[in-house]
Amino acid sequence: MTLEDRFTYRQSAGMTALSASLSDFTYKKHCHEEYAMGVTLRGVQQYHLEGSMQSSVRGGVMLFHPEQTHDGKAHDRTGIDYVMVYVHPDLFLEALGKKDVLRFKEPIVYHAGLRQSLLALSQAISEGRDEALCSDLLFKVAGHVSQDILEPVNIKDRAFTEKAKEMMRSDLQHVLRLDEISFSFGMSKYQFIRAFKANTGISPYQYFVNCRVEQAKQVIEQHKDIYLAVSSCGFVDLAHLNRHFKQVYGTTAFEYLSYVEGNM
Repeated sequence: MTLEDRFTYRQSAGMTALSASLSDFTYKKHCHEEYAMGVTLRGVQQYHLEGSMQSSVRGGVMLFHPEQTHDGKAHDRTGIDYVMVYVHPDLFLEALGKKDVLRFKEPIVYHAGLRQSLLALSQAISEGRDEALCSDLLFKVAGHVSQDILEPVNIKDRAFTEKAKEMMRSDLQHVLRLDEISFSFGMSKYQFIRAFKANTGISPYQYFVNCRVEQAKQVIEQHKDIYLAVSSCGFVDLAHLNRHFKQVYGTTAFEYLSYVEGNM
């Protein structure tokens, strides 16, 4: 990561705001448990999403629903500036006044009202403003998320993917046992890998590591203990956790701990 690359996280009212500036850094394939909404402030931000390359230019609002696999990079060495807000699904659906899980129809929209509301929310979280204000600003963001932007989740036989994810998430402390999981589906190991990747866009191993990183993030936020995150999430040591954490969040777990402590 060059001196130009910068990642800053802040939290408030159950939401996380990321402010980032990067040129050389590239995100590995990953996904988040939250809804993620962001705005490109400078440059062209590119990422692979569901089999196609997306490009968000200045003013573009990027929308990711939970567990939507993507990577990320700047289009060229001039770099990008952007902000993201991560909102837990239950909280976002409550703000929307919805009960059923929803997904975004388009990955990038150019919507002035939504853009301005997201920027205001991101700024409020980053400045450590009180939770009541941040909650009010999330409500305003939700007000701009119309039916033209949202659609119900297609529930066409997702049983395989959900069961496979559940089995991998249930034992993050130990190595991924692909032989056992694939056998439970009546598949060979490589049949399972192909089927899982076809359904999710990510390999079982990548998903498993991503879940470990996500759980480590939650442990750091809840307990402010980086070594507990190492031991409880199956990482060999702090360096191992830091390497994978940085590929997903742009910063090491140790650096993320300082952001969390700075919010208290």
